[in-house]
Amino acid sequence: MNRRFLVAFICFLMAASQALAQEPRAAVDSQVGDEPDSSATAQIIDEGTSHSQVMEILSYVADVHGPRLTWSHGYKRAAEWAKSKLVSMGLENSRIEGWEPMGRSWEIKHYSANVLGSQVFPLLSYPKAWSPAMDETGDVILFDAKTDSALDTYKGKLKGRFVLMGGTKEVDMKPAPSVSRYTDGELLELANADVPKQRRRRRRALEDTPEAKRRAAFEYRKQLLVYGEGALGILTPGMFDGGSIQVMSASIPSHPDTPWTNRPNAWAPKAAKVLPQIVVAPEHYNRMARMLQKGEQLKLDLQLDVAFAGVDSGYNVIAELPGTDLKDEVVMIGAHLDSWHGGTGATDDGTGVAVCMEAMRILKATGLKPRRTIRIGLWGGEEQGLYGSRAYVKKYLGEGGARRGDSTESKVTFKPDAEKFSVYFNDDNGTGKFRGIYMERNESVRPIFRKWFVPFGKENEFTLTVFPTGGTDHQSFDGIGLPAFQFIQDDIEYFTKTWHSTMDVYDHTIADDLKQGATIMAGFAYNAAMRDEMIPRKPVRQ
Repeated sequence: MNRRFLVAFICFLMAASQALAQEPRAAVDSQVGDEPDSSATAQIIDEGTSHSQVMEILSYVADVHGPRLTWSHGYKRAAEWAKSKLVSMGLENSRIEGWEPMGRSWEIKHYSANVLGSQVFPLLSYPKAWSPAMDETGDVILFDAKTDSALDTYKGKLKGRFVLMGGTKEVDMKPAPSVSRYTDGELLELANADVPKQRRRRRRALEDTPEAKRRAAFEYRKQLLVYGEGALGILTPGMFDGGSIQVMSASIPSHPDTPWTNRPNAWAPKAAKVLPQIVVAPEHYNRMARMLQKGEQLKLDLQLDVAFAGVDSGYNVIAELPGTDLKDEVVMIGAHLDSWHGGTGATDDGTGVAVCMEAMRILKATGLKPRRTIRIGLWGGEEQGLYGSRAYVKKYLGEGGARRGDSTESKVTFKPDAEKFSVYFNDDNGTGKFRGIYMERNESVRPIFRKWFVPFGKENEFTLTVFPTGGTDHQSFDGIGLPAFQFIQDDIEYFTKTWHSTMDVYDHTIADDLKQGATIMAGFAYNAAMRDEMIPRKPVRQ
């Protein structure tokens, strides 16, 4: 899941909801007959609990295929497997669809980093994606300037050195639970929400203040100096401690006033020069920084062998269970297949992929006959900006509205298929069990979804919040005014250990939670496919 612009996403989404064009099909009120078919639901629950294959699917996605960096050969191999697996389940029209923008394939062949000094120790670290290959030994320098005058003192000192990009990072030693689930109070807060609020433990966006802008501009000048001086590479401390290293893409210096959508990307086919960039476990980073502050002389021996294997489009995987009398209308479920490269993309978003594939398997295995066609979408390029799902929406459903990283908005232009699109359900919040659903400011779905949750838990166990959430592929659909939703899930250790990290692996997933998610996903898809009317859309705001 890409959280880089989470708060901005929410703001843009709200702006879009106020400026959407007239939807192609009028919203309808909740139906009296929205109670789920008890027999069908019982079959779904039994198949999903007694004969579950969700962990087997996840093991193939995460263990066998491993990291699935967008545009890489590893991603394409995983996509081919997913397509074949969906065919073996008996689904129809299984296919791989390309999309743009084009990007460079990048994969690690070998990596090692050792600190050399009065002591020698392996550096707990990981290279950022699209860093170039290198085999160098060089001095390490701590670049912790905080003012322009201090910045000047480093001129002429960075060439041919590995640069620690700042001072030490505090390691949180406060006792904390190993896993985190929503409390009743937190769920109640979500249920009572009437205005968007940032979800717990989400990173705060930089405040739009003069001081924040000054800091951003200063960091930009630091980056320019490092590049201009000819440093060997850049080392930064990771977000997580305890041995989990969060690692994403290498960056190219860009002025902070540049809109996100216009900033240069390291994966671009004609990307500008990229210095090797390494994320270091905070504990190891801090040790090096303290040693340098005490006058120790350190060298770093770093070997990084990577393969840039050409430029390609990205890919989505699509398959479907055909409907009956309303087969031209579509219900969709989905998750993103791409991942970052440090771990194996198990919780982000192998769990979502496994849940959705298992949900399709359940529906096929039960022999249920949905009225509408139920379609699965496994998206590529989510981590770079919802590229895959946005391309699908643009190709088949419509375009316009507000886009990620863009403060402007435009009128939505719908395509004919939008008239027959009912709803999209997404899974992209890690391994945690489903605790409810974000209604994306669409109050008309509350009575419908409330009834659909009933067979899966105790009375009022699931939370429905009008609150919208961001950073997942449902936004591509919601952004043009189509009903699209993300389930509320327990964080577990998502934002403390596994998100985009080297610990994003199979062993940090919970089988019972995924089984529950798969049965609910199958149940919601089936119920949506069986309604007399499509899912109601948000009212148009003038």
